[in-house]
Amino acid sequence: MFRWHAPATGGLDTPPWPGRPGTTSDPNPARIPVKIESIETLVREPVAVVRVRTDDGVEGIGQTAPYAAEMTSQVLHSMVARFFLGRDPWDVETLVENCLATYYKFPSTFLYRALAGLDTAVWDILGRVTGQPVSKLLGGHVRDSTPVYASSMRRDIGPDEEADRLLGHIETDGFEAVKIRVGSAMGRDGDVAPRRTERIIARVRDKLGENIAISADANGGFSAARAIRVGRMLEDYAYHHFEEPCPYSQLEQTAQVAAALDIAVSGGEQDNSLSQFNRMIAGRVVDIVQPDIGYLGGISRARKVAVLAEAAGIPCTPHCANDSLLQVFTLHLAVAMPACSQAQEWSIEETPWSQGIYHPLPTVVDGRVAAPTGPGWGVGLDPDFVATAEHRVSRLKA
Repeated sequence: MFRWHAPATGGLDTPPWPGRPGTTSDPNPARIPVKIESIETLVREPVAVVRVRTDDGVEGIGQTAPYAAEMTSQVLHSMVARFFLGRDPWDVETLVENCLATYYKFPSTFLYRALAGLDTAVWDILGRVTGQPVSKLLGGHVRDSTPVYASSMRRDIGPDEEADRLLGHIETDGFEAVKIRVGSAMGRDGDVAPRRTERIIARVRDKLGENIAISADANGGFSAARAIRVGRMLEDYAYHHFEEPCPYSQLEQTAQVAAALDIAVSGGEQDNSLSQFNRMIAGRVVDIVQPDIGYLGGISRARKVAVLAEAAGIPCTPHCANDSLLQVFTLHLAVAMPACSQAQEWSIEETPWSQGIYHPLPTVVDGRVAAPTGPGWGVGLDPDFVATAEHRVSRLKA
């Protein structure tokens, strides 16, 4: 992890930031180091934002994975908060792993979702006190901007309507890549309409032309045999990658599909075990790995997956299915990690529940999003969201 070091020209008397212990502006240089003093959740279903404050008044914001926000908030306060209260924010990765080691009998998605909210809020604190974007703390900017692909989340849409919709985003925002949905999520070889998969694969390529990179997401909807047949059709129409062709827990089926096809097979969004990611990458189960910051437990753990991918020589394209704060976190990861070299996911859906949470919103220009420049995540909470959300606070006991 990045840690601040005094500039060579200024020596140890040069304060890293005003008012910190041991600096000339601190009236009590010998006081106890900074600690996390309070952890607050702001819930407006299906979103839970997390606000963390230190005892010297620095505040950071994060967010849990969307949906079941109230349940996630309960887990955060009852199980996770105690591992962070009273602790040094710079120890964030250790705090995350200590929590998981303690609750080894509770490998629940709610635990990881709650951790993601706390982890991301603490990273915001580290960025704010150093005056740097979180992406700089992750190792620096590998790229000044990242290409993004227009990601459709819909299956309740016909091939022509979907193609026209994607064309509109291409013309407006300059996307050079898109993704469609095929099959039926966890559907056991089903489809939402007769032969929709075959029809949409052909029609979208026909309407978008040969210069747009198109990918397809099955959300675990196919058996290995059916996935291979669909994958060969995707190859015939020069698609870019085939996401989650088989149920995510069935690594053997996904590996069988990847071995049979030339098109890149991707997966990993549902997984929250670093050991599972290691098996997926080392065993070449997937050609592109897709961790989700909210599902995996935060930025601390997602960047480890990106490093595993870099060492194995495969791309990392984090899953990000909505425009909540998770989109901001994912952008920071994408500009900082060498393995995030391909176009990253950018949802084109306008979800009412994710509106009015934070500002400023990142924007797509010519199919790319610029690297963040502000301290921390570079965003603030919308006052109306703060006013209308349900608040709950855990505090450090005196």
